[in-house]
Amino acid sequence: MRIIGHGIDLAETDRIEQVWRRHPDRFLERILTPAERAYCEQRKNPLPNISGRWAAKEAILKVIGTGWRGEIAWTDIEILNDKAGAPHVSLSGHTKKLADELGITRILLTITHTEHYAAASAIGVAE
Repeated sequence: MRIIGHGIDLAETDRIEQVWRRHPDRFLERILTPAERAYCEQRKNPLPNISGRWAAKEAILKVIGTGWRGEIAWTDIEILNDKAGAPHVSLSGHTKKLADELGITRILLTITHTEHYAAASAIGVAE
């Protein structure tokens, strides 16, 4: 296994909540896939999970070295959890194309959140 890139991000939950409260459906449709949205909305308080996915997607874009721009869509990155709660990343669209060009075959991801912050660390690897 060879490391291609690493990214980290920290999101303030208050900032995410302000945007979410102003534009609830539009915001969630823009940043989350339907499966991610269903996962977050089944939580008693979805805000930490929404913020965590925001931070994770930002960290993944740093792995790829692009940031959010051009043809990249937030929904090109899907983060779902396994039965134990571990997050797994699936890429599609332009984001997958860029990752493939870098030789990234897997993205290792960890997400953590508190009442005020969500953080994520992502590592792009080639097998």
